[in-house]
Amino acid sequence: MTKKTSQPRQTATDAYAAARNDIARLLDVLDMELAKHAERATADAKNWGFAGDLQKVRSDLIGTVGFLSGMDRDAVEGFLADAE
Repeated sequence: MTKKTSQPRQTATDAYAAARNDIARLLDVLDMELAKHAERATADAKNWGFAGDLQKVRSDLIGTVGFLSGMDRDAVEGFLADAE
């Protein structure tokens, strides 16, 4: 004989809220990791690897923003260039 468990199904709203919460937490961690990364980069200022690390993160974030906004990569990079 098997027992039936009656766990409520997750709704789209619940899944959205959980993912949004995880993203907010990950952004907080990213901010902390950027601060630690900056300290290491400052201590080894001639190491181009640190700049490469951030270029990779920047590229990934451009892709993420483009995905969520529906903008293509060039439009997101144009947005960044306008802020300079």
